[in-house]
Amino acid sequence: MPVQLLPASAAAFAPRASSVNVVLGSKVEPWLTQTLKRINRIKRPLNSVPQHQRCLTETLSSPNAIWTLASLMLSKAPESELRKDANPLIEAISNYQFIHLEAYIVHVDMVLRNEVAYKLTPDTIESLIEYHKDVHCVNAKANTYDWSEKEQQCKKLHDDFIQAINKFVFRTHVSALEGLEEDGAGELLSGKSEEVKNNVLALIKPLLPPPPRVVDLVRQPPLLPSSPANASMWTQPPTPSSLPAPVDSWRVLPSSPSVASTSPDSTGTSIWASMGMSEVQIPSPTPAYSQPYSSAGLFYGSPVVTSPIPHLPLPSMLAPPCGVSVGYNSFGWDRYQEYTTTM
Repeated sequence: MPVQLLPASAAAFAPRASSVNVVLGSKVEPWLTQTLKRINRIKRPLNSVPQHQRCLTETLSSPNAIWTLASLMLSKAPESELRKDANPLIEAISNYQFIHLEAYIVHVDMVLRNEVAYKLTPDTIESLIEYHKDVHCVNAKANTYDWSEKEQQCKKLHDDFIQAINKFVFRTHVSALEGLEEDGAGELLSGKSEEVKNNVLALIKPLLPPPPRVVDLVRQPPLLPSSPANASMWTQPPTPSSLPAPVDSWRVLPSSPSVASTSPDSTGTSIWASMGMSEVQIPSPTPAYSQPYSSAGLFYGSPVVTSPIPHLPLPSMLAPPCGVSVGYNSFGWDRYQEYTTTM
């Protein structure tokens, strides 16, 4: 992309130069020759490139060489002060004004970019700044809600517009010089005026209020197993207050799933009656000391077998859930005299 070169007179707040910077190529286009002959009252020789350059420079450097780029119809006053009338024509004339965007040429390049550069006149810049301050900023403040830095933001908006409008330079193709008239004035052709209008209106920015503050939602942290709010899900269920009474080990009969009985009198009596004293081993009573209750019994653990267990029926198979009568009817305590005689 070629380098964009502009003279110092095109900078912001720079005054108009006494001479326009014109750069022509080694060959002059025929349309430029015809344009210069048309606008010059005094016939001048145009037979070489230097003659064309001198004639064009003197024409564009004239104080009267002011171009009308476009015209804007803008409000005369803020919206709250506009006049209301039944006749729309009177209302339009009373409330709106035309601001003509006038400019002068600061640069003509027919070598690198084939473009011509325009800069707005001080009067046009002053009119746009006045409209921006008295109308646009007032409407912008009225149409937005209040916040703490609203005045500072509006002032910054206006200052930015002043900088932007003074830096504004419109570039277009050199064919725009075909609209050149006497004394170096002229108008843009081929619909370029609409492009200028859009570019200038784009410099008038709206007053944007600050975005709403994002409120951080405080999320509850995940509950850990030790959290009291979720204790019922993670902690061990409480031990029931009423525990079964400890039973002496010598009162518990070994059980065997292989023997099934429906009557404690018939089956139980026949099994124990056929067994001798030597086949029955009665464990001795446990000492008075017993281990304190431990929660380890609540968990399942594989039993440790140290001696073979005889296959005997379950106590529930031998007697009804009455209690004491089971031992007397099924175990044979009524024959204790025979056992003592044998021993």
